[in-house]
Amino acid sequence: MRIALYPGTFDPITLGHIDIIRRASPMVDRLVIGVAINRDKGPLFSLEERVAMIEAECAILSEQTGTEIIAHPFENLLIDCAADVGAQIIVRGLRAVADFEYEFQMVGMNRRLNDSIETVFLMAEAEHQAIASKLVKEIARLGGDVSQFVTPLVNDALKRRFSSD
Repeated sequence: MRIALYPGTFDPITLGHIDIIRRASPMVDRLVIGVAINRDKGPLFSLEERVAMIEAECAILSEQTGTEIIAHPFENLLIDCAADVGAQIIVRGLRAVADFEYEFQMVGMNRRLNDSIETVFLMAEAEHQAIASKLVKEIARLGGDVSQFVTPLVNDALKRRFSSD
C-alpha cells in the first residue's frame, strides 16, 4: 500500500491545501493529512476544529479520487510521524522560492534522520500561490471577504470566530 503524509498546521485549511490534497491523492492509496499541534504558533482554531474541517473537506475528495484520506494529529518530529503512519512519502506544497529554501533544508535533515522516506513537492496552482492561512486569518479578522481563498465551510467558521471578538 502506498501511503503519503501531507503535514501542516492547517489553521485553517485553504483552497491551496485542498488543491495539493486533490493532486496528491491519485498518487497513493492512503493520504494522511498530518495536523500539527504546534502550540508555539498559537492557532486560531483548536486541534479538534482543524481536524473536523479537514475531515469534512476531504470526505468528498476521498470519494472522488478513490483514495483513503484521513486526518492525523501529531506533535512529534515530522519524520517520526511519517514512520508512525507507515508513510513512504511526505508531500509538501510549494508556493514560492522562499518555500523551497526552507523545504530544501527540511528534506536534508529528514533524509539524515530516515533515508527510507522520500519527499515529493507539488507546486501550487497559479491561482493558489498567494494563499496563506496566516493572510486568510488576517483578512477575516479585519472583516474582509476570504471566500475566494477557502471553502464555504471554512469561511463560515472564520466568520463565527471573528464575530465573537
